[in-house]
Amino acid sequence: MKMRSQYTCPLEMTHDIIKGKWKPLIIWQLSKGGSSLSALKKSIRGISQKMLVQHLNELLECGVIGKLTNDGYPLKSEYFLTERGKRIFGAISIMQSIGIEMMLEDDREDFLKEKGLL
Repeated sequence: MKMRSQYTCPLEMTHDIIKGKWKPLIIWQLSKGGSSLSALKKSIRGISQKMLVQHLNELLECGVIGKLTNDGYPLKSEYFLTERGKRIFGAISIMQSIGIEMMLEDDREDFLKEKGLL
């Protein structure tokens, strides 16, 4: 992801970093703790490995996540939220709360219970 050199306001920068279908979900999953590539893929229904790797690399480039690699065999990598990522997660958490409220208003309580959100 290429960062722009000029913005109208700071919100644009944050939006550029987390925009898209998958990045907020990746950040949400990593908020639960460090995770391997395979564990992330299993926890995010519908994401392809190619798309996951691409978004992880973009989030790494922006400093939202970090990556620890174990040199042993088999080679293992763990992704985690950085301090910047934890701050961005705060905004995503607010979005999640609003989504829960809207689902309750739309009588989707069963879905929220199934996901353990109620």
